Amino acid sequence: MHVLNTSLAKTYAAQHTVMLLACAALLGATAGAAHAEQKFGFGHPVTPKEIVAWDINVFADGRNLPDGSGTVTQGGTIYAQQCAACHGSKGEGGSGDKLAGGLGTLASDKPVKTVGSYWPYAPTLFDYIRRAMPLTAPQSLSNEQVYAVTAYLLHLNGLVAEDARLDAKSLAAIKMPNRDGFVPDPRPDVSQSSDSSKTPASDKPATQSQ
Repeated sequence: MHVLNTSLAKTYAAQHTVMLLACAALLGATAGAAHAEQKFGFGHPVTPKEIVAWDINVFADGRNLPDGSGTVTQGGTIYAQQCAACHGSKGEGGSGDKLAGGLGTLASDKPVKTVGSYWPYAPTLFDYIRRAMPLTAPQSLSNEQVYAVTAYLLHLNGLVAEDARLDAKSLAAIKMPNRDGFVPDPRPDVSQSSDSSKTPASDKPATQSQ
């Protein structure tokens, strides 16, 4: 009789535990649904004006380049004030990356990646400078200043003349030396195109040893 009572007690305890777990799961689901519907009373719908402030992407073919222009001479002055401390007075590098030279070195045992030797599209150089430089105050330069610094860096690499003035149209027309050294991004979520002016390429050189 004692054995039977013990067995029944264990069965009852197991059933009771299952019921408690089921109740707990149900309560948790109900609380989660209520939490999902809860509103915290702060924030507001994003406005078109706010979206524009963040929509600063410039694409490889020059789409979304802003109005304005800048000269190599103007860029040299700004570069000396804002960039030379890290990148060297002539883009030779320092605490920051080397920005000039290195042409023809990418297939060598010691590739030198610079604006002139490695960068594939001139418009995206504008994008990077405007977005991330100077390091201590990114996005502090005006569009005209960014055009000017871009022009100066391209001049340091022998890609534009000393008297050049760049704007959206002229910057997009520049073909960088390593433009054809890149391959399309093979990931399935990235659209592919045979026209490299419409689809930015991957940062993986096709045949160059890195």
